[in-house]
Amino acid sequence: MSTKLVVGLDGHSSGERALEFAKTLAAQIGSCELLVVYVIEWSPYSFQTAEENAQRHKRREEEISTAQERVVAPAVKALTDSGLSATGKVRHGNVADTLNDIAKEAGASQIIVARSTESGLSKRIFGSSTANLVMEASVPVTVVN
Repeated sequence: MSTKLVVGLDGHSSGERALEFAKTLAAQIGSCELLVVYVIEWSPYSFQTAEENAQRHKRREEEISTAQERVVAPAVKALTDSGLSATGKVRHGNVADTLNDIAKEAGASQIIVARSTESGLSKRIFGSSTANLVMEASVPVTVVN
């Protein structure tokens, strides 16, 4: 049986730090599968016009494709090129909830993320995705500085 680790990427240097930590941990564990995940933040509380709703599906598919191509696929390739087992996934949703749901679906034993650089008013109003994940996750969460 293989250990499964979910690695949350954000498209920034913090995601790269999480990926590097996961790579090192997977090499130490041995039989390990990495699931590299990028969550496109989405709020169910946004109000949209009829025209925006008509284009919504198309935009979501384009966002997923772009994130897969620019963030997830290169990360998965780097991991597999180094001899590790890795797959990738892109989803829309609340970052903390989505990472936790994916970890449960995959039967992962741990989620690895990096401390975000978000600060200021946005963090005070909406909270930190990392902090929310740590408080709500159903599996252990490793937060990389």
